[in-house]
Amino acid sequence: MTIHWLEWLGYLASLIVLISLLMSSIIKLRWINLIGSSVFSLYGFLIGALPVGLMNMGIALINIYYLIRIYQSKEYFKLLPLEDNSEYLSQFLKFYKKEITAFGFTPDLDSKESDIRFFILRNMVPAGVYLASKQDKHTLKVDLDFVTPEYRDFKTGKYIYEDCIDYFLHKGYSKFISYTTNKEHINYLKTIGFTEKKGNDSNTVFVKNLREINNTSKKEGI
Repeated sequence: MTIHWLEWLGYLASLIVLISLLMSSIIKLRWINLIGSSVFSLYGFLIGALPVGLMNMGIALINIYYLIRIYQSKEYFKLLPLEDNSEYLSQFLKFYKKEITAFGFTPDLDSKESDIRFFILRNMVPAGVYLASKQDKHTLKVDLDFVTPEYRDFKTGKYIYEDCIDYFLHKGYSKFISYTTNKEHINYLKTIGFTEKKGNDSNTVFVKNLREINNTSKKEGI
């Protein structure tokens, strides 16, 4: 029996909605659910099922409303310095050990060996942890830059590497390097301005120079 293309459209819409429910990021959930509900709405109208078409149109509009709110809302970010032997950090690393390892970081890091260490608060909620060690006089090697799943929309990374430029420059650091082979992490680094280069040991290294950003901002009068 041949399945009509409209049935395939209905299956596709159902699959997209199902995938959206697997997303841990609210933004990804909203975007994918918007696509799924829009396709489902089209499917409903095409087969003459007005309740299906109208209900899913309403869901699509609700997704659009909340996406606009998310992108227009001004969020509060703050760096919270880490103290030695932080019990909260220890529990945080244990809880996210599997994901931290998947990104290529070492979950059993000793934060005391890092020269820069802090939690990133987002609307007063710990959204991530950042550890970096001194590579040379002006360079920091990123030991851990981890953001919890629900906050992976690049805003936290941009806050660290763009809004906190003065924080790092004041401490004498103007360059970051990071090593990774994880595709999702590579995408993150490139999105927030790291460039891919070959290191002295022939391994791929991702580099970000804060001086260049600072000079550009001054030229543009920011």
